[in-house]
Amino acid sequence: MVETVQWTDAGVVLIDQTRLPRVTEYVTCKTYQEVAVAIKDMIVRGAPAIGVTAAMGVALGMLHSEDRDPGAEIAQIIDTLANTRPTAVNLFWALDRMKRVYEEVADQPIGAVRQRLVDEAIQVKIEDIAINETMGRFGAELVPDGKTVLTHCNAGALATAGYGTALGVIRAAVAAGKNIDVFADETRPFLQGARLTAWELQQDGIPVTLITDNMAGHFLKAGRIGCVVVGADRIAANGDVANKVGTYSVAVLAKENGVPFYVAAPISTIDLKLNSGELIPIEERAATEVTQVGGVPVAPDGINVANPAFDVTPNRYVTGIITERGVARAPYTDSLKALVNAEGPAVSHGS
Repeated sequence: MVETVQWTDAGVVLIDQTRLPRVTEYVTCKTYQEVAVAIKDMIVRGAPAIGVTAAMGVALGMLHSEDRDPGAEIAQIIDTLANTRPTAVNLFWALDRMKRVYEEVADQPIGAVRQRLVDEAIQVKIEDIAINETMGRFGAELVPDGKTVLTHCNAGALATAGYGTALGVIRAAVAAGKNIDVFADETRPFLQGARLTAWELQQDGIPVTLITDNMAGHFLKAGRIGCVVVGADRIAANGDVANKVGTYSVAVLAKENGVPFYVAAPISTIDLKLNSGELIPIEERAATEVTQVGGVPVAPDGINVANPAFDVTPNRYVTGIITERGVARAPYTDSLKALVNAEGPAVSHGS
C-alpha cells in the first residue's frame, strides 16, 4: 500500500498527489516552510494526511530552529502551517497536539525538546493507521454484500497516513469476504476520484468503475448502489459534514433513492466547538482548477469562476458516522459527544 507521508533523516517525504496516477514522484520537504507549501498546493491532501504532515512539519521546523527563542519559533511554525488550508480540522488538531507536547517539555534541554517533538509526530502517523484500520472494521459491517459502493473524492491511503477512511471501510469489507465493487465519482474540478481513488483501488485489485459526478443520480436511482461511503474534513457537533464539494448532492440523491449514506472519519475530525455546519469555514481555491484540465484551458478567457473546495451536508442526510470508537447515529448532538468523550472499548451509539 502506498505510503503518503514519511519522516526521514532528509526531511518529510510526501508522494506528490498532483502528479498521480501518470507519474509516481516523491517530494522531500527540508523545511517547515516547504511542508506548508506542500499542504497549500495539495501535494499532500486529505484531512488526516494533512494532520500527520503538519505534525511532522512542526517537528522539522524545531529540529532546524536557531534556539534563540524556542517558544517564539514554535509559535511562528504553527502559525505558518495553520494558515495553509482552513477547512480540515485535523490540521488544527495536530498543531494543538504538538503545541501541548512542546509546553510539557519546554524547560528541558533543546535536544530533548526536539527529540520529543519528532517522536510525537511519528506517533501521530502510527496512530492514524491504527485508527483507520479500526474504523474500517466498524464500517465493513454496514456494507451490503453483493452490491456496489459509491464514493466521492479520495478518502483512501493517500488521504491518510495509510489504509484510509472511506476506502478503509471498503478494504475491510473486501477483507471480510464481501463481494463488492466500487463506483468512484471523478470529483471535479481536482479529479481526486479519477486520479487517486481509481488508482488506489486498481492497485489493491478491488473492482472499480469511474463515473462522472453527474452520473451518480442515475446509478443511485437504478438500484445498483448498496451504500455511499465518503470521508470528511470537519464534522460539526450536530453531525453536519464538510467534505469535498459535490458530497452534498450525492447525499441528497442517496436520501431520495433510499440508499444509506455513511461518513467515515476519525474522532479528530469532529469539531464539537462548532454547533452546526454553517460555521465551518469553506476554502475557496484558484479559478484555474475550474477553467483548466491538466493545464489545458476549457473555458473562455476572463470568465468569472466560483471554486469552493468543500460543501456541507446537513445531518438529516447522514445515515451514520463511522469512527474508530464506533458508529454515531442521529441524534448526532448526543452520539458524537458520547464518542468523543468515550474511554475504553469502542462501542456503537444510536440505533
